[in-house]
Amino acid sequence: MTTLEIVEVESASQLRQFIRYPKRLYAGDGNYVPPLDAERKEFFHRDKNPFFKTASVKLFLALRNREVVGRIATCVNYAHNQFHEEQVGFFGFFDCPDDYEVASMLLKVAMITLKRAGMEKMRGPMNFSTNHECGFLVEGFDSPPAVMMTYNRSYLPKLAEKFGLKKVMDLHAYVLSADDPIPERIQNVVEKVAARSNVRLRSLRMSQFDEEILRIREVYNGAWQANWGFVPMDEDEFNYTARNLKQIVDPALVFIAEHDGRPVAFSLALPNINQALIHLNGRLFPLGLLKLFWHTRIRNKIDGLRLVTFGVVPEFQKRGIDSALYIATYKKGIERGYRWAELSWVLETNDLMLRAMEQMGARPYKKYRIAELPL
Repeated sequence: MTTLEIVEVESASQLRQFIRYPKRLYAGDGNYVPPLDAERKEFFHRDKNPFFKTASVKLFLALRNREVVGRIATCVNYAHNQFHEEQVGFFGFFDCPDDYEVASMLLKVAMITLKRAGMEKMRGPMNFSTNHECGFLVEGFDSPPAVMMTYNRSYLPKLAEKFGLKKVMDLHAYVLSADDPIPERIQNVVEKVAARSNVRLRSLRMSQFDEEILRIREVYNGAWQANWGFVPMDEDEFNYTARNLKQIVDPALVFIAEHDGRPVAFSLALPNINQALIHLNGRLFPLGLLKLFWHTRIRNKIDGLRLVTFGVVPEFQKRGIDSALYIATYKKGIERGYRWAELSWVLETNDLMLRAMEQMGARPYKKYRIAELPL
């Protein structure tokens, strides 16, 4: 007789099981990219990750005969609820086999936990907010995810839908290839329009990294404040994220747009480090560091980028600055030897941006879904 139970993560050994379970679940799946164990351990450390200052998080494991067969997390993000004036609880880090009994028990525990916390809706997956990884992959299972994007098999969102979760928003990912260049005519038009805005584009100054992060944070929190699901980041959380990204960022692919010396827009493209991480199985030592060096420096495995974000403060929007950042990233990426770029993610309601990307030759290739359930 088999027994299935859900237990809350309370010990270091349980946290290790929580972090490592997906590696066992997706073993043999050539598209799964295991995150680094050390990075995940720090991410979940309540004293090291400033996100936990404004959120209440619980982690759960599903055990069948004492063997881990699933996981889920719940999050009450007080910063989100205060900013959006709603009582929404989030679930994330949701992984299990194609087994409705396991999936439904995990989701039921998450639902009860959030309801007891006074939440009126359950939304996800969010790991833990829109500033992190989010969404079920629902289209584009034929290739690995780009850096900081989620991955799951096709059955997982179907299990969630069977439980009663319904789509609330889709997120689109586009791909642009050096083999299908942006037409010069469009490049010229974009650059002329942007020039009329009297802005100057420049790349990130690593020698002034701390000052640059202050400038970027001001733009970041101003540019997206009207976007669905956006949560402003305080100084500590923004600095924490920036410090982690500093390890992989290519400063030539981070652009800041200035008007009379004031930052009014910025864009961030990251080398797709997942092309190296996919070979490490989550471990940097003892051989992981050598493998990482081999797949990034020696064999030059990383030929892709992810354009993670670009935003313009409200008073400078609709002046072509966002398209100018797009073109600048494309040109610099080609110059530095990259062959393709993922542009993600874009809300399905952002018709202006979706049309602009298609006009520049990008094509849709992945879709992610956020779902919701009333409590």
